[in-house]
Amino acid sequence: MSETAETGTGTPTAGPTPTETTGGGGRELAPAVALLAVTVAVTSSLSGLLLTIGALAGQVSGPWTSPSPVGPGLVGAAMLGTAPGLLAIARARVWEEARTLVFPLVTVLVGLFAVGIVNAGRLQAAEGGPLFLALFSLGWVGVLGLLALAAVLCVARQYTRRATPLQGPAVPLPAWSRPLVAVLGSSWLGIGAGLLFLPGFWAQFVPWEVNRADAQSLGVWALALGTGVLGTLAEDDLRRVRPALISVPGVALAAGAVLAVRAGDVDWTSGGALSLAALLLGLLASGLTGHRLAARAGATVPAPS
Repeated sequence: MSETAETGTGTPTAGPTPTETTGGGGRELAPAVALLAVTVAVTSSLSGLLLTIGALAGQVSGPWTSPSPVGPGLVGAAMLGTAPGLLAIARARVWEEARTLVFPLVTVLVGLFAVGIVNAGRLQAAEGGPLFLALFSLGWVGVLGLLALAAVLCVARQYTRRATPLQGPAVPLPAWSRPLVAVLGSSWLGIGAGLLFLPGFWAQFVPWEVNRADAQSLGVWALALGTGVLGTLAEDDLRRVRPALISVPGVALAAGAVLAVRAGDVDWTSGGALSLAALLLGLLASGLTGHRLAARAGATVPAPS
């Protein structure tokens, strides 16, 4: 007998196993993808801590020079918030349970590496910043380049594995939530594309002072968030997007903490600030709601006869 809260005799049993929760079939997750996710989680946690703590203290501790600590701080917050979800990928059974977070991961790694190369003249090493930050900036670009290459190769390798039709009951998104999720994902995607590809124009809507590197790095993260949210909508199965559901509220809470501490650096009367607050609240609400619905569905998984 499989997982129920208790047996007919009142003896407790274990919770649902991954197979019973997500069903069978799918494309087996390549070990390289799980290893990549764990590696990025560790490096993101260390780099994210440096960027976030520096921002909270009012210092620019990023790989490039910035006019305000808020931009690098939000990048660091996003790295910290995503790390728990990346660690959860190591427990995934099939690719379908990981791809809604892996595709945004590839977006971030490739995007931030490109931003570092394009804005090489603003790196701490090029600007003659403190020795530690100069070395950090060089390591930032080098490590990102290696991880970006590894991510592209891992995903390509993943698709060489044989896939079988997914089986088992799905937990689709509630009908009322789909338009809201679509608007949330499209908003992040559009803002990200604007900041990344037209930073000169879109940077003026950021409610704190930014330079080109700040705007583009924030654009990469916004693009990744939009990709993840819309990927969840396309997946339409809350049991298969749990790593992403872990990361989304984490990013919202970490970013909110940076904005709260550095509130004096933000123009809260601007439309950009209000829009950012609404989008972060949307991430938090969607993540927490998804967790609750997935947990409720897991508690009602019927025991196989």
